[in-house]
Amino acid sequence: MNRKTLVLPTVAGLLAPVLVACGGSGGAGKDNAIVIGTTDRFEETTDAPAPFDPAAAYDIGAWNVLHSTFQTLLRLPRSGTAPVADAAEKCTFGDRNNEQFRCTLRQGLKFSNGHALTAEDVKFSIDRARTINFENGPVSLLNNIAEVETPSEREVVFHLKTPDATFPQKIATPAAAIVDSESYSKDKLDNGFKTVGSGPYTLKTEQKDGRVVKAFLSKNPDYKGPIKPQNDSVEMRFYDDSKSMEKALKSGEIDIMNRALLPEQISRLRAANGKGVRLLESPGQEISYLAFNTEDSSVKTKAVRQAMAQVIDRQSLTRDDYDRTSEPLYSLVPTGVAGHQNSFSNKYGEPNVEKARAILRGAGVGSAVPLVLTYTTDHYGENTEKSFKTLQKQLNGSGLFDVKLQGVKWADFRPEAAKGKYAVYGMGWFPDFPDPDNFVAPFVGKDNFLGSPYKNPKIINDLIPQSRLSSQRDAAARFFQQAQDIVADDVPVLPLWQGKQYVAVREKVTGAEWALNASSELQPWELGRGV
Repeated sequence: MNRKTLVLPTVAGLLAPVLVACGGSGGAGKDNAIVIGTTDRFEETTDAPAPFDPAAAYDIGAWNVLHSTFQTLLRLPRSGTAPVADAAEKCTFGDRNNEQFRCTLRQGLKFSNGHALTAEDVKFSIDRARTINFENGPVSLLNNIAEVETPSEREVVFHLKTPDATFPQKIATPAAAIVDSESYSKDKLDNGFKTVGSGPYTLKTEQKDGRVVKAFLSKNPDYKGPIKPQNDSVEMRFYDDSKSMEKALKSGEIDIMNRALLPEQISRLRAANGKGVRLLESPGQEISYLAFNTEDSSVKTKAVRQAMAQVIDRQSLTRDDYDRTSEPLYSLVPTGVAGHQNSFSNKYGEPNVEKARAILRGAGVGSAVPLVLTYTTDHYGENTEKSFKTLQKQLNGSGLFDVKLQGVKWADFRPEAAKGKYAVYGMGWFPDFPDPDNFVAPFVGKDNFLGSPYKNPKIINDLIPQSRLSSQRDAAARFFQQAQDIVADDVPVLPLWQGKQYVAVREKVTGAEWALNASSELQPWELGRGV
Protein backbone atom coordinates (compact mmCIF):
# COMPACT_ATOMS: atom_id res chain seq x y z
CA MET A 1 0.00 0.00 0.00
CA ASN A 2 1.27 3.47 -0.89
CA ARG A 3 0.77 5.68 2.15
CA LYS A 4 0.49 9.20 0.79
CA THR A 5 1.82 12.19 2.64
CA LEU A 6 -0.32 13.12 5.62
CA VAL A 7 0.17 16.53 7.22
CA LEU A 8 -1.54 17.20 10.53
CA PRO A 9 -1.97 20.70 12.00
CA THR A 10 1.37 21.91 13.34
CA VAL A 11 1.72 21.20 17.06
CA ALA A 12 1.53 24.54 18.82
CA GLY A 13 1.94 23.67 22.47
CA LEU A 14 -1.81 23.09 22.87
CA LEU A 15 -3.07 20.04 24.71
CA ALA A 16 -6.68 18.95 24.39
CA PRO A 17 -8.42 17.58 27.50
CA VAL A 18 -9.77 14.09 26.87
CA LEU A 19 -11.06 13.03 30.29
CA VAL A 20 -11.59 13.82 33.94
CA ALA A 21 -10.29 10.95 36.08
CA CYS A 22 -10.15 9.98 39.74
CA GLY A 23 -7.90 11.52 42.39
CA GLY A 24 -7.39 12.79 45.93
CA SER A 25 -6.40 16.09 47.53
CA GLY A 26 -4.33 18.96 46.14
CA GLY A 27 -0.56 19.08 45.58
CA ALA A 28 1.80 19.27 48.53
CA GLY A 29 4.84 21.05 47.20
CA LYS A 30 7.28 23.14 49.19
CA ASP A 31 5.69 26.57 49.89
CA ASN A 32 2.70 25.56 47.75
CA ALA A 33 4.94 25.06 44.72
CA ILE A 34 3.55 23.47 41.58
CA VAL A 35 4.94 19.93 41.78
CA ILE A 36 5.89 18.16 38.55
CA GLY A 37 6.68 14.46 38.39
CA THR A 38 8.93 12.89 35.77
CA THR A 39 11.03 9.77 35.26
CA ASP A 40 13.96 11.76 33.87
CA ARG A 41 17.26 10.87 35.49
CA PHE A 42 20.19 13.21 36.15
CA GLU A 43 23.45 11.96 37.60
CA GLU A 44 27.12 12.83 37.45
CA THR A 45 29.23 10.40 35.43
CA THR A 46 32.70 10.44 33.93
CA ASP A 47 31.26 11.07 30.47
CA ALA A 48 28.66 13.59 31.71
CA PRO A 49 30.09 15.42 34.74
CA ALA A 50 27.68 18.37 34.48
CA PRO A 51 24.15 17.36 33.41
CA PHE A 52 22.92 20.99 33.48
CA ASP A 53 25.87 22.58 31.68
CA PRO A 54 24.50 24.03 28.39
CA ALA A 55 27.67 22.96 26.58
CA ALA A 56 26.93 19.32 27.44
CA ALA A 57 23.19 18.89 27.98
CA TYR A 58 21.39 17.47 24.96
CA ASP A 59 18.20 15.69 25.94
CA ILE A 60 14.64 16.83 26.56
CA GLY A 61 14.77 16.31 30.33
CA ALA A 62 17.84 18.47 30.89
CA TRP A 63 16.59 21.09 28.44
CA ASN A 64 13.39 21.39 30.46
CA VAL A 65 15.54 22.56 33.38
CA LEU A 66 17.76 24.78 31.24
CA HIS A 67 14.84 26.56 29.54
CA SER A 68 13.64 27.59 33.00
CA THR A 69 16.98 28.77 34.38
CA PHE A 70 18.87 30.25 31.42
CA GLN A 71 18.00 32.82 28.82
CA THR A 72 18.70 32.57 25.14
CA LEU A 73 18.59 35.49 22.75
CA LEU A 74 15.36 34.09 21.33
CA ARG A 75 12.95 31.41 22.56
CA LEU A 76 9.92 29.58 21.27
CA PRO A 77 6.67 31.37 22.11
CA ARG A 78 3.82 30.08 24.24
CA SER A 79 2.48 28.47 21.08
CA GLY A 80 3.67 28.44 17.49
CA THR A 81 7.01 27.85 15.85
CA ALA A 82 8.50 31.30 15.13
CA PRO A 83 11.02 32.36 17.83
CA VAL A 84 10.39 35.52 19.83
CA ALA A 85 12.80 37.81 21.68
CA ASP A 86 14.00 36.68 25.12
CA ALA A 87 17.32 38.12 26.31
CA ALA A 88 17.35 40.04 23.05
CA GLU A 89 15.24 43.11 22.45
CA LYS A 90 15.30 42.37 18.75
CA CYS A 91 17.12 40.13 16.27
CA THR A 92 17.26 40.30 12.47
CA PHE A 93 19.26 39.00 9.55
CA GLY A 94 21.56 41.80 8.42
CA ASP A 95 21.70 40.66 4.80
CA ARG A 96 19.55 39.01 2.15
CA ASN A 97 21.63 35.83 2.09
CA ASN A 98 20.92 34.81 5.71
CA GLU A 99 24.64 34.88 6.54
CA GLN A 100 24.75 37.65 9.16
CA PHE A 101 22.46 37.75 12.19
CA ARG A 102 22.28 40.76 14.51
CA CYS A 103 20.78 40.98 18.00
CA THR A 104 20.35 43.84 20.46
CA LEU A 105 20.09 42.84 24.13
CA ARG A 106 17.49 44.12 26.55
CA GLN A 107 18.70 46.74 29.00
CA GLY A 108 19.59 45.83 32.57
CA LEU A 109 19.96 42.07 32.19
CA LYS A 110 21.47 40.30 35.22
CA PHE A 111 22.52 36.77 36.11
CA SER A 112 21.14 35.06 39.19
CA ASN A 113 24.36 35.92 41.08
CA GLY A 114 23.89 39.64 40.42
CA HIS A 115 26.50 39.97 37.65
CA ALA A 116 25.53 42.06 34.64
CA LEU A 117 24.76 40.17 31.44
CA THR A 118 26.37 41.77 28.39
CA ALA A 119 27.08 40.95 24.77
CA GLU A 120 30.47 39.61 25.87
CA ASP A 121 28.71 36.92 27.90
CA VAL A 122 26.75 35.89 24.79
CA LYS A 123 29.96 35.62 22.78
CA PHE A 124 31.66 33.78 25.65
CA SER A 125 28.82 31.25 25.86
CA ILE A 126 28.84 30.45 22.13
CA ASP A 127 32.65 30.33 21.89
CA ARG A 128 32.79 28.17 25.02
CA ALA A 129 30.39 25.53 23.67
CA ARG A 130 32.33 25.36 20.40
CA THR A 131 35.70 25.18 22.19
CA ILE A 132 34.63 22.41 24.54
CA ASN A 133 33.00 20.60 21.60
CA PHE A 134 31.47 17.97 23.87
CA GLU A 135 30.90 14.87 21.74
CA ASN A 136 27.49 14.10 23.23
CA GLY A 137 26.41 17.72 23.41
CA PRO A 138 24.45 20.15 21.21
CA VAL A 139 27.45 21.85 19.57
CA SER A 140 26.34 20.73 16.10
CA LEU A 141 23.62 23.39 16.32
CA LEU A 142 26.35 26.04 16.49
CA ASN A 143 28.85 24.63 14.00
CA ASN A 144 27.81 26.97 11.19
CA ILE A 145 28.97 30.02 13.15
CA ALA A 146 32.19 31.49 11.73
CA GLU A 147 32.59 34.33 14.22
CA VAL A 148 30.74 36.23 16.94
CA GLU A 149 31.32 39.98 17.23
CA THR A 150 30.29 42.40 19.98
CA PRO A 151 30.27 45.97 18.64
CA SER A 152 28.91 47.24 21.98
CA GLU A 153 27.74 45.96 25.37
CA ARG A 154 24.28 45.29 23.96
CA GLU A 155 25.02 44.29 20.36
CA VAL A 156 25.90 40.81 19.10
CA VAL A 157 26.65 39.93 15.48
CA PHE A 158 26.86 36.35 14.22
CA HIS A 159 28.74 35.71 10.99
CA LEU A 160 27.73 32.37 9.48
CA LYS A 161 29.86 30.11 7.30
CA THR A 162 26.94 29.42 4.95
CA PRO A 163 23.41 30.85 4.65
CA ASP A 164 21.01 29.40 7.22
CA ALA A 165 17.40 30.52 7.56
CA THR A 166 17.01 28.16 10.54
CA PHE A 167 19.65 29.97 12.61
CA PRO A 168 17.10 31.96 14.70
CA GLN A 169 15.56 28.67 15.80
CA LYS A 170 18.95 27.19 16.66
CA ILE A 171 19.92 30.02 19.00
CA ALA A 172 16.51 29.68 20.66
CA THR A 173 17.69 26.31 22.04
CA PRO A 174 19.72 25.74 25.23
CA ALA A 175 22.72 25.06 22.99
CA ALA A 176 22.97 28.87 22.94
CA ALA A 177 22.06 29.42 26.60
CA ILE A 178 23.83 32.48 28.01
CA VAL A 179 26.16 31.66 30.92
CA ASP A 180 28.09 34.00 33.19
CA SER A 181 31.64 34.37 31.88
CA GLU A 182 32.86 34.88 35.46
CA SER A 183 31.30 31.64 36.74
CA TYR A 184 32.08 29.14 33.98
CA SER A 185 35.40 27.97 32.58
CA LYS A 186 35.93 28.90 28.96
CA ASP A 187 37.40 25.55 27.94
CA LYS A 188 36.02 22.81 30.20
CA LEU A 189 32.70 21.57 31.51
CA ASP A 190 31.44 22.49 34.94
CA ASN A 191 30.95 19.88 37.66
CA GLY A 192 27.76 19.13 39.52
CA PHE A 193 24.27 20.52 39.07
CA LYS A 194 24.59 24.29 39.49
CA THR A 195 23.21 26.82 37.03
CA VAL A 196 24.10 30.51 36.87
CA GLY A 197 21.70 31.99 34.36
CA SER A 198 19.20 34.80 33.90
CA GLY A 199 16.06 32.79 33.18
CA PRO A 200 12.63 33.08 34.80
CA TYR A 201 13.69 30.75 37.65
CA THR A 202 16.71 30.04 39.81
CA LEU A 203 17.64 26.44 40.65
CA LYS A 204 18.45 24.45 43.76
CA THR A 205 18.71 20.66 43.80
CA GLU A 206 18.39 17.86 46.32
CA GLN A 207 20.75 15.00 45.58
CA LYS A 208 21.28 11.43 46.67
CA ASP A 209 24.16 9.18 45.60
CA GLY A 210 25.24 11.63 42.90
CA ARG A 211 21.75 11.79 41.42
CA VAL A 212 19.19 14.59 41.49
CA VAL A 213 15.99 13.51 43.26
CA LYS A 214 14.34 16.94 43.46
CA ALA A 215 14.84 20.27 41.71
CA PHE A 216 13.46 23.50 43.14
CA LEU A 217 12.73 26.34 40.75
CA SER A 218 12.14 29.72 42.39
CA LYS A 219 10.84 32.76 40.53
CA ASN A 220 13.74 35.01 39.56
CA PRO A 221 12.93 38.61 40.60
CA ASP A 222 15.63 39.95 38.25
CA TYR A 223 14.39 38.19 35.12
CA LYS A 224 13.76 40.50 32.18
CA GLY A 225 12.01 38.76 29.32
CA PRO A 226 8.64 37.89 27.80
CA ILE A 227 7.67 35.14 30.27
CA LYS A 228 5.20 35.98 33.02
CA PRO A 229 5.27 33.08 35.51
CA GLN A 230 1.89 32.08 36.89
CA ASN A 231 3.52 30.69 40.04
CA ASP A 232 6.24 31.65 42.49
CA SER A 233 7.93 28.26 42.56
CA VAL A 234 8.02 24.84 40.92
CA GLU A 235 9.29 21.59 42.36
CA MET A 236 10.38 18.78 40.06
CA ARG A 237 10.47 15.26 41.52
CA PHE A 238 12.27 12.46 39.71
CA TYR A 239 10.82 8.96 39.99
CA ASP A 240 12.35 5.57 39.24
CA ASP A 241 9.25 4.37 37.42
CA SER A 242 5.93 5.57 36.04
CA LYS A 243 3.78 3.55 38.44
CA SER A 244 5.15 5.27 41.54
CA MET A 245 4.75 8.60 39.74
CA GLU A 246 1.09 7.85 38.94
CA LYS A 247 0.49 6.86 42.57
CA ALA A 248 1.98 10.19 43.68
CA LEU A 249 -0.31 12.06 41.30
CA LYS A 250 -3.47 10.34 42.53
CA SER A 251 -2.51 10.85 46.18
CA GLY A 252 -1.88 14.54 45.60
CA GLU A 253 1.87 14.45 46.19
CA ILE A 254 2.46 15.90 42.73
CA ASP A 255 0.28 18.12 40.54
CA ILE A 256 1.28 17.10 37.03
CA MET A 257 3.23 14.42 35.18
CA ASN A 258 4.16 13.95 31.53
CA ARG A 259 7.36 11.90 31.22
CA ALA A 260 7.05 9.06 30.77
CA LEU A 261 3.53 7.64 30.94
CA LEU A 262 3.08 3.99 30.04
CA PRO A 263 0.40 3.07 27.48
CA GLU A 264 -1.58 1.17 30.11
CA GLN A 265 -1.49 4.23 32.37
CA ILE A 266 -2.84 6.39 29.57
CA SER A 267 -5.62 3.87 28.92
CA ARG A 268 -6.39 3.73 32.65
CA LEU A 269 -6.58 7.50 32.98
CA ARG A 270 -8.63 7.79 29.82
CA ALA A 271 -11.13 5.19 30.94
CA ALA A 272 -11.42 6.17 34.61
CA ASN A 273 -14.52 7.72 36.15
CA GLY A 274 -14.85 10.46 38.73
CA LYS A 275 -13.00 13.73 39.20
CA GLY A 276 -9.58 14.86 40.30
CA VAL A 277 -7.12 14.32 37.43
CA ARG A 278 -7.36 15.35 33.78
CA LEU A 279 -5.55 13.61 30.95
CA LEU A 280 -4.53 15.96 28.14
CA GLU A 281 -3.60 14.66 24.69
CA SER A 282 -2.21 16.31 21.57
CA PRO A 283 -0.27 15.39 18.42
CA GLY A 284 3.45 15.11 19.10
CA GLN A 285 6.72 15.27 17.22
CA GLU A 286 8.70 12.77 19.29
CA ILE A 287 10.09 10.02 17.08
CA SER A 288 11.68 6.64 17.78
CA TYR A 289 14.12 4.98 15.40
CA LEU A 290 16.91 2.47 14.95
CA ALA A 291 20.34 3.92 14.20
CA PHE A 292 23.03 1.98 12.35
CA ASN A 293 26.80 2.11 12.52
CA THR A 294 27.12 1.65 8.77
CA GLU A 295 30.80 0.71 9.14
CA ASP A 296 30.04 -2.24 11.42
CA SER A 297 30.52 -5.49 9.55
CA SER A 298 27.09 -6.85 10.48
CA VAL A 299 25.14 -4.00 8.87
CA LYS A 300 27.68 -2.46 6.48
CA THR A 301 25.93 -4.07 3.52
CA LYS A 302 22.98 -1.87 2.60
CA ALA A 303 20.86 -4.91 1.73
CA VAL A 304 20.87 -6.02 5.39
CA ARG A 305 19.44 -2.68 6.49
CA GLN A 306 16.94 -2.69 3.64
CA ALA A 307 15.80 -6.20 4.53
CA MET A 308 15.17 -5.07 8.11
CA ALA A 309 13.08 -2.18 6.76
CA GLN A 310 11.15 -4.68 4.65
CA VAL A 311 10.40 -7.02 7.58
CA ILE A 312 9.59 -4.73 10.54
CA ASP A 313 5.87 -4.28 11.17
CA ARG A 314 5.32 -0.83 12.68
CA GLN A 315 1.54 -1.22 12.81
CA SER A 316 1.90 -4.24 15.09
CA LEU A 317 4.53 -2.47 17.19
CA THR A 318 2.39 0.60 17.90
CA ARG A 319 -0.82 -1.38 18.34
CA ASP A 320 0.43 -4.14 20.62
CA ASP A 321 3.32 -2.52 22.52
CA TYR A 322 2.15 1.08 22.68
CA ASP A 323 -1.63 0.61 22.67
CA ARG A 324 -1.97 3.22 19.89
CA THR A 325 -0.44 5.97 22.04
CA SER A 326 1.98 6.34 19.13
CA GLU A 327 1.63 6.12 15.35
CA PRO A 328 3.70 4.17 12.81
CA LEU A 329 6.42 6.37 11.31
CA TYR A 330 7.62 5.88 7.75
CA SER A 331 10.11 8.73 7.50
CA LEU A 332 12.47 10.79 9.63
CA VAL A 333 10.27 13.88 9.22
CA PRO A 334 7.08 13.19 11.20
CA THR A 335 3.53 14.11 10.30
CA GLY A 336 2.66 17.67 11.23
CA VAL A 337 6.00 18.99 9.94
CA ALA A 338 6.34 20.63 6.52
CA GLY A 339 7.85 18.30 3.93
CA HIS A 340 6.78 15.04 5.56
CA GLN A 341 6.23 12.10 3.25
CA ASN A 342 6.05 8.37 3.90
CA SER A 343 9.20 7.43 1.99
CA PHE A 344 9.77 4.07 3.72
CA SER A 345 6.20 2.95 3.06
CA ASN A 346 6.39 4.12 -0.55
CA LYS A 347 9.56 2.09 -1.10
CA TYR A 348 8.89 -1.08 0.90
CA GLY A 349 5.09 -1.26 1.17
CA GLU A 350 3.68 -3.73 3.68
CA PRO A 351 6.04 -6.01 5.68
CA ASN A 352 7.01 -8.91 3.41
CA VAL A 353 9.47 -11.67 4.25
CA GLU A 354 9.84 -12.90 0.67
CA LYS A 355 10.75 -9.43 -0.58
CA ALA A 356 13.30 -9.14 2.23
CA ARG A 357 14.76 -12.53 1.31
CA ALA A 358 15.08 -11.40 -2.31
CA ILE A 359 16.90 -8.23 -1.19
CA LEU A 360 19.45 -10.29 0.75
CA ARG A 361 19.83 -12.88 -2.00
CA GLY A 362 20.41 -10.16 -4.59
CA ALA A 363 23.32 -8.83 -2.52
CA GLY A 364 24.77 -12.29 -1.92
CA VAL A 365 23.88 -12.26 1.78
CA GLY A 366 22.78 -15.52 3.40
CA SER A 367 19.92 -16.01 5.81
CA ALA A 368 20.09 -15.80 9.61
CA VAL A 369 22.17 -12.61 9.58
CA PRO A 370 23.58 -12.25 13.12
CA LEU A 371 22.69 -8.92 14.76
CA VAL A 372 22.80 -7.35 18.22
CA LEU A 373 20.12 -4.73 18.90
CA THR A 374 21.07 -2.41 21.77
CA TYR A 375 18.61 -0.27 23.71
CA THR A 376 18.79 1.92 26.81
CA THR A 377 17.03 0.56 29.87
CA ASP A 378 16.33 3.81 31.74
CA HIS A 379 15.74 6.74 29.40
CA TYR A 380 12.89 6.32 26.92
CA GLY A 381 10.31 4.74 29.19
CA GLU A 382 9.63 1.30 30.54
CA ASN A 383 8.08 0.02 27.31
CA THR A 384 11.41 0.19 25.49
CA GLU A 385 12.43 -3.34 26.45
CA LYS A 386 9.04 -4.70 25.45
CA SER A 387 9.20 -3.04 22.03
CA PHE A 388 12.70 -4.38 21.39
CA LYS A 389 11.57 -7.89 22.22
CA THR A 390 8.85 -7.40 19.61
CA LEU A 391 11.43 -6.25 17.05
CA GLN A 392 13.56 -9.29 17.89
CA LYS A 393 10.55 -11.58 17.44
CA GLN A 394 9.63 -10.01 14.09
CA LEU A 395 13.15 -10.21 12.69
CA ASN A 396 13.91 -13.71 13.97
CA GLY A 397 10.47 -14.90 12.97
CA SER A 398 11.29 -14.08 9.36
CA GLY A 399 14.06 -16.67 9.41
CA LEU A 400 16.40 -14.08 7.87
CA PHE A 401 18.03 -12.78 11.05
CA ASP A 402 19.50 -14.09 14.28
CA VAL A 403 18.95 -11.16 16.65
CA LYS A 404 20.16 -10.86 20.22
CA LEU A 405 19.25 -7.97 22.55
CA GLN A 406 21.44 -5.87 24.81
CA GLY A 407 20.12 -3.41 27.41
CA VAL A 408 22.43 -0.64 28.66
CA LYS A 409 21.95 2.20 31.16
CA TRP A 410 21.71 5.63 29.56
CA ALA A 411 24.81 6.97 31.32
CA ASP A 412 26.87 4.43 29.37
CA PHE A 413 24.62 3.98 26.35
CA ARG A 414 24.83 7.48 24.87
CA PRO A 415 28.63 7.91 24.92
CA GLU A 416 29.24 4.35 23.73
CA ALA A 417 26.76 4.78 20.86
CA ALA A 418 28.50 7.99 19.80
CA LYS A 419 31.81 6.09 19.71
CA GLY A 420 30.35 3.55 17.28
CA LYS A 421 30.30 0.65 19.74
CA TYR A 422 26.84 -0.59 18.71
CA ALA A 423 25.91 -1.92 15.28
CA VAL A 424 22.18 -1.23 15.68
CA TYR A 425 20.70 0.75 18.55
CA GLY A 426 17.44 2.38 19.52
CA MET A 427 17.14 6.14 19.92
CA GLY A 428 14.39 8.66 20.52
CA TRP A 429 14.26 12.27 19.34
CA PHE A 430 12.40 15.34 20.46
CA PRO A 431 13.07 18.16 18.00
CA ASP A 432 15.49 20.89 19.01
CA PHE A 433 13.21 23.19 17.05
CA PRO A 434 10.05 22.50 15.02
CA ASP A 435 11.44 22.50 11.47
CA PRO A 436 12.08 19.67 8.97
CA ASP A 437 15.78 20.59 9.02
CA ASN A 438 15.95 19.29 12.59
CA PHE A 439 14.74 15.86 11.54
CA VAL A 440 17.31 15.49 8.76
CA ALA A 441 20.56 17.33 9.52
CA PRO A 442 21.06 15.88 13.05
CA PHE A 443 20.92 12.34 11.64
CA VAL A 444 22.50 12.48 8.19
CA GLY A 445 24.08 15.95 8.01
CA LYS A 446 27.79 16.70 7.95
CA ASP A 447 28.18 17.15 11.71
CA ASN A 448 25.37 14.85 12.81
CA PHE A 449 24.98 14.25 16.53
CA LEU A 450 24.91 10.47 16.06
CA GLY A 451 28.51 10.52 14.89
CA SER A 452 27.34 8.35 12.03
CA PRO A 453 29.91 7.34 9.39
CA TYR A 454 27.13 7.51 6.77
CA LYS A 455 27.74 10.46 4.43
CA ASN A 456 25.58 11.19 1.41
CA PRO A 457 27.03 14.00 -0.75
CA LYS A 458 23.64 14.86 -2.27
CA ILE A 459 22.10 15.47 1.15
CA ILE A 460 25.13 17.17 2.71
CA ASN A 461 26.31 19.35 -0.19
CA ASP A 462 23.08 20.08 -2.01
CA LEU A 463 19.76 19.43 -0.28
CA ILE A 464 20.48 20.76 3.23
CA PRO A 465 22.33 23.91 2.03
CA GLN A 466 19.62 24.65 -0.55
CA SER A 467 16.88 24.25 2.05
CA ARG A 468 18.55 26.78 4.36
CA LEU A 469 18.41 29.54 1.75
CA SER A 470 14.65 29.82 2.13
CA SER A 471 13.16 31.92 4.92
CA GLN A 472 9.76 30.58 3.88
CA ARG A 473 10.10 27.11 5.33
CA ASP A 474 7.21 25.58 3.37
CA ALA A 475 9.18 26.37 0.21
CA ALA A 476 12.05 24.23 1.51
CA ALA A 477 9.85 21.13 1.79
CA ARG A 478 10.87 19.72 -1.59
CA PHE A 479 14.50 19.44 -0.54
CA PHE A 480 13.58 17.44 2.56
CA GLN A 481 11.29 15.17 0.55
CA GLN A 482 14.24 14.24 -1.67
CA ALA A 483 16.39 13.64 1.42
CA GLN A 484 13.73 11.35 2.91
CA ASP A 485 13.68 9.24 -0.26
CA ILE A 486 17.48 8.86 -0.15
CA VAL A 487 17.35 7.83 3.52
CA ALA A 488 14.64 5.25 2.75
CA ASP A 489 16.89 3.73 0.09
CA ASP A 490 20.16 3.77 2.05
CA VAL A 491 18.64 3.13 5.53
CA PRO A 492 21.30 4.71 7.76
CA VAL A 493 18.42 5.07 10.22
CA LEU A 494 15.11 3.22 10.40
CA PRO A 495 12.08 5.20 11.72
CA LEU A 496 9.70 3.23 13.95
CA TRP A 497 7.01 5.40 15.53
CA GLN A 498 5.84 8.94 16.25
CA GLY A 499 4.53 9.65 19.74
CA LYS A 500 1.54 11.59 20.93
CA GLN A 501 1.87 14.04 23.81
CA TYR A 502 0.20 13.31 27.13
CA VAL A 503 0.00 15.29 30.34
CA ALA A 504 -1.88 14.15 33.44
CA VAL A 505 -2.74 17.03 35.75
CA ARG A 506 -4.72 17.49 38.95
CA GLU A 507 -7.82 19.63 39.06
CA LYS A 508 -7.36 23.25 40.14
CA VAL A 509 -4.01 23.42 38.34
CA THR A 510 -4.35 25.98 35.56
CA GLY A 511 -2.38 26.45 32.35
CA ALA A 512 -1.80 22.74 31.72
CA GLU A 513 -2.96 23.13 28.11
CA TRP A 514 0.16 25.27 27.60
CA ALA A 515 2.47 22.95 29.55
CA LEU A 516 4.37 21.85 26.42
CA ASN A 517 5.54 23.97 23.50
CA ALA A 518 5.97 23.09 19.83
CA SER A 519 9.16 21.13 20.61
CA SER A 520 7.52 19.19 23.48
CA GLU A 521 9.54 21.19 26.02
CA LEU A 522 8.07 21.87 29.42
CA GLN A 523 6.81 25.40 30.15
CA PRO A 524 6.38 25.31 33.96
CA TRP A 525 5.81 29.06 34.14
CA GLU A 526 2.38 28.53 32.57
CA LEU A 527 1.15 26.48 35.54
CA GLY A 528 -0.80 27.99 38.40
CA ARG A 529 -3.55 27.24 40.89
CA GLY A 530 -7.18 28.22 40.43
CA VAL A 531 -10.37 26.98 38.85
